[in-house]
Amino acid sequence: MNMLTIQRTSKWAIWAQRMGGFALPLGVLPIWLHRTELMSSGVFQFLILVAIILACLAIILGIAAYIRIWQTGDHGWGRATLAIFIGLLCLSPIIYGANLAARYPLTNDVTTNWERNLSLTQKEEPPLSSLSALPDEILQAFPRATTRVYSLSPQQMFSLIKELVALHEWEIVAQDQPGNSGRTGQINALAMTLMGWRDEVVLRVTSSQDGTKVDMRSTSLNGAHDLGTNGLRIESFLAELDAVAALPQKNT
Repeated sequence: MNMLTIQRTSKWAIWAQRMGGFALPLGVLPIWLHRTELMSSGVFQFLILVAIILACLAIILGIAAYIRIWQTGDHGWGRATLAIFIGLLCLSPIIYGANLAARYPLTNDVTTNWERNLSLTQKEEPPLSSLSALPDEILQAFPRATTRVYSLSPQQMFSLIKELVALHEWEIVAQDQPGNSGRTGQINALAMTLMGWRDEVVLRVTSSQDGTKVDMRSTSLNGAHDLGTNGLRIESFLAELDAVAALPQKNT
């Protein structure tokens, strides 16, 4: 008589796949809800923390399933492998963020002019002494985040800056046009990060003997470490402004 052999699927592999199945939507859906402001930052942080815990459990249970399957010969190699893959996928932004935190100085505020800083509208002005990284350290990390001087008029530069701000889809929350009598012009706008956090970006246009000075500031409204976001934003935006300002301009 032939004996029917029933081979079980490892419970460790089943639970590993379940943890991964819960972690993936919890790691993706809240980002969209946070970016569209349908979810508060507090709830967003909580759900992301839960997703991280579930991703870690998926990896641990997946490894345990490997060991169990090797010993018993149960089914579940595919489930365990999928769980580990999903867990690592969910944790990859955390790993990448840790790498950025080690690469860039601990700060959430970068400016091209520390002596005459640009004023904020979305949060209280932090004292310079509260910065974890010194201005020299920040400048060393972002050497191109410096004051620019252009031969164009303040009005022309203000117009170019507004066009670039619109191109980046930053939300302007305050603006002050430069005056013919040398009055400073300034734009305050909100920029959104990939994870849905808001940063305030400030651009100032000042008339000078050499032409028109442009300063820029980018500061995070949440968190103590921006992972290099603000400094890289300033360098990128000013590089674009350099290119645009070098093109022939219409008289205004």
